[in-house]
Amino acid sequence: MALDVGALAAGNWSGCHAVGWERNAPEYGDLAVGDGFQKHSYPFGIMINARGERFVDEGADFRNYTYAKYGRVILEQPGQFAWQIFDSKVTHLLRDEYRIKQVTKVTAATLEELVARLDDVEATRALGEIKSYNAAVQTSVPFNPTVKDGRATKGLRVEKTNWANTIDEPPFEAYAVTCGITFTFGGVKIDQQARVLDVGGVPVAGLYAAGEMVGGIFYFNYPGGTGLTNGAVFGKIAGAAAGREALSTASAAKTSPGLEIA
Repeated sequence: MALDVGALAAGNWSGCHAVGWERNAPEYGDLAVGDGFQKHSYPFGIMINARGERFVDEGADFRNYTYAKYGRVILEQPGQFAWQIFDSKVTHLLRDEYRIKQVTKVTAATLEELVARLDDVEATRALGEIKSYNAAVQTSVPFNPTVKDGRATKGLRVEKTNWANTIDEPPFEAYAVTCGITFTFGGVKIDQQARVLDVGGVPVAGLYAAGEMVGGIFYFNYPGGTGLTNGAVFGKIAGAAAGREALSTASAAKTSPGLEIA
């Protein structure tokens, strides 16, 4: 609607806040579940695609710095899904979102049994991938989930740089995920008063923007919690500026006979 009245587009229109999301979640959000469909404990396990291959460094950084871009990586995989796999050494670290009822989950006592139960995955290749991963884990480095511990793999096509644990203690758990889009990174251009600018760089009368509407804040990634900060900061600025404009218009109407306020 803003673009239709001449607003200037800004920001990363081809990017979005894209997270790992329950594969069989409804097309749109469910208020009863909230954000429980998200699945963000992947740094403590591995992710396998339909070809039975790892495709991303699950331990590149803390989840707060990777979760909003890894959904897009999952979207780029065959079938637009992946399975997150954990063993019993780390399942106590999984976030509460893994314990909701609306979850696609597989458990097994052996890796052979686990990969056979992963829907739409090449089981033989997945088993080989897990075994290769296990052999590459540098177990001499202590595991510490509270810091970037440097416990990595060595010699893999896709290395894991932190929190690399062997997947070898049953029971094993796997969760099916796809991409969940929260908001796009593209938006409209604003000035320091949160006024929306038109294609000529001139403020559009009476139009302000805040939060997800503002383009140019996020590019290709998103640190956790900054969307709320964006909304709060620009919301306050926009509200104050709009209030000043409204008071100015009302004052002008009182002093200018015949002026009407729409």
